Amino acid sequence: MSIEEKISSATEEQVASPSFADKMAEMDARMRDFVAHLQTKNKTYRTDKLEAAYLYARDLHAGQLRQSGDPYISHPLAVAEIVASLELDTDSICAALLHDTVEDCADRTNLDEIRMRFGTEVAALVDGLTKIVQMKVEDKEEAHIENIRKMLLAMNKDIRVIFIKLCDRLHNMRTLGAKSPEKQRTIALETMYIYAPLAHRLGMQRIKLELENISLSYLDPVGYAEVHDAIDSRYGQNRDLLVLARKKIEEKLTENHIHFTVEGRIKSVYSLYRKMYGSNKSIDEIYDFYALRVIVETELECYTVLGIVHELFKSVPGRFKDYISTPKPNLYRSLHTSVISRGGIPFEIQIRTEEMHRVAEFGIAAHWKYKSGASAGADVDEKLSWIARLIETEDSTRDSDEFFHAFKTDIFHDETFVFTPKGDCISLPLGSTVIDFAYAIHTAVGNKMVGAKINGMIVPITSVPENGQIVEILTSSGTKGPSRDWIKIVKTSEARSKIRQWFKKERRTENIEVGFAEIDRELSRIGRPFTDAERLEIVTNVARRLGIQEANDLYNTIGYGGLPMSKIAGRLRDEFDRVVKAPAPEPMQASQVKTVEKPKNLKSNSGIIVDGESGCMVKCAKCCNPLPGDDIIGFITKGFGISIHKRDCPNAVEGQANEEQKDRWVSASWEFDPVAATALYEATIQIIADSSITLIADVTGALADMKVAIMQINAQKRPDDSQTIQLTVGCKNVAHFRSIVSRLQGISAVRAVNRGLTR
Repeated sequence: MSIEEKISSATEEQVASPSFADKMAEMDARMRDFVAHLQTKNKTYRTDKLEAAYLYARDLHAGQLRQSGDPYISHPLAVAEIVASLELDTDSICAALLHDTVEDCADRTNLDEIRMRFGTEVAALVDGLTKIVQMKVEDKEEAHIENIRKMLLAMNKDIRVIFIKLCDRLHNMRTLGAKSPEKQRTIALETMYIYAPLAHRLGMQRIKLELENISLSYLDPVGYAEVHDAIDSRYGQNRDLLVLARKKIEEKLTENHIHFTVEGRIKSVYSLYRKMYGSNKSIDEIYDFYALRVIVETELECYTVLGIVHELFKSVPGRFKDYISTPKPNLYRSLHTSVISRGGIPFEIQIRTEEMHRVAEFGIAAHWKYKSGASAGADVDEKLSWIARLIETEDSTRDSDEFFHAFKTDIFHDETFVFTPKGDCISLPLGSTVIDFAYAIHTAVGNKMVGAKINGMIVPITSVPENGQIVEILTSSGTKGPSRDWIKIVKTSEARSKIRQWFKKERRTENIEVGFAEIDRELSRIGRPFTDAERLEIVTNVARRLGIQEANDLYNTIGYGGLPMSKIAGRLRDEFDRVVKAPAPEPMQASQVKTVEKPKNLKSNSGIIVDGESGCMVKCAKCCNPLPGDDIIGFITKGFGISIHKRDCPNAVEGQANEEQKDRWVSASWEFDPVAATALYEATIQIIADSSITLIADVTGALADMKVAIMQINAQKRPDDSQTIQLTVGCKNVAHFRSIVSRLQGISAVRAVNRGLTR
């Protein structure tokens, strides 16, 4: 988002107006109250440094307004207040106050100035926050992935960067109403798909819930209103439920001399929306609509309270979860049990200590103590190891889709808790195989794996362990390492990255042979002969365009799986056409030449040259929907101009072989550079995917992210219980089409994506 989109300049009249002066005075008073509030905390804050940061930011943002009309300083001040609510340190709050200065006021300040005034740590945090939003990538999809990469790198250096960024996003969502409807939807989508899951992964439930609810209110206002009304209606009918249940629990805990706090809560709008619409459940089927939270002093008391609760209420079978003995990856710990009230209404009871409650609300931020930039301990560092793993994935593959898939797997996944024979608990994404389990234990274990046992029984290596099962990995020192097929079997980016690293290091010669064979097969599909020298020139040129110096290095990268062929097939074809010239047609004898009468008085601005002439009336054939960049040919119709087909269109191939029609086929080409095409052309896509309730939403959501117009969509069930989706979308050219296909292939349920309709 550009600075101009984020802020506007205040006019001299606005700055001089009493209302503007009042607003600035209000900001100053709010800052004084904020500082006074911090001084009441047990934590020591350097309020002089905070006041200096506020005054500096206020002066730099002077004359800038938010789109709501408020002084721009209101935003960094609000972000600083949210950061302080997480109980972060002075430098974090300073960075929140200054986080937009380098980006929005580059003519008046820079990082060196920030460093000189406020210290190295504040400057480093501001630098990390600035780098997240500064993108200079033209392709929107690549820009989105580049943004995620920068965010991960900044997080890996100092996790406080993402804490502040989440607070920044939260305030932007709270004030999203000032944006245009299009901007509201774009920002809400990004928040729902990236920032809310990221807050969940870091255990910051309070921020996560608010981000989800606000995003949903903009993405589906009708659905949001329906669920919100259902909550109000049901709570009105059972208003006394939580009050009575709470009273019973409090009386019993008091009898047992347990110090406690009891809180009530109703499930959030988004959580209910996801269960009702995503899982197709009615509100009566949701057991945790109501919940009571019991907060006690010790872990032992948690289990004592659990026994008391089960004495008072009948428990729901299969609805007990012990996240104390087996914490979630984001450090969340609590006991959950669902029970039935006297009136037959189910509700959930959560039991935790005060410390567990702080972590549940603030996640890893609650554990973070700053002293020379050090973390609270090895446990927290271990819980953040997924960030380093994602960066390793980026290093091991040049495929942006692979990186984005790894990011989604690590951020969005549900967990499976599996045990080693020694009793250690390993958390894996849902659907992970025993191979993933082996690599989660140690790289050497995965590389030497020859088999596995689940609960003492030998199982195939493709087996997916379930919650609570004991998995034993069978290894052999004589093994030659992992199989290439494992890359397609494993679920986690960590396992996939480690397998590739092994092949990259241990099997270069074999990789080169595999990569050579794949590229040679791709070039052979073009259907024109080429020499070894031409192949070397083609591959070398493509390699250097990808930042790889030698052809063998590209073969090696393809061989160990660091780059899929689908990512370079188009570049190979383009380079092939440049290097390997098509044979010139044999000159025709005068007796063979036939004159074809062309349509007269035809005008068009289609940008297509027909038989060496522009300005002909043409239309793109619906059977193949050619796009700029496709090799095309024209067919002279009777009275309707010239129909343009792809050269490999079955109708074109068949028509040219027809003696009666072959004289009506004429050469055609694009008049402009196909890569620079800006107009939209219709393109038909066929998707074959596993049946899923969210499949249509996933497909349309992916296309919405790419700003792709959907002109038509149809879905039908196949005999094998999978689904076929036929889409007609707006495309600029062949390269744009390939990026759309690539994005759709990244959806987990999708098996194949093809161009055109099934014949």
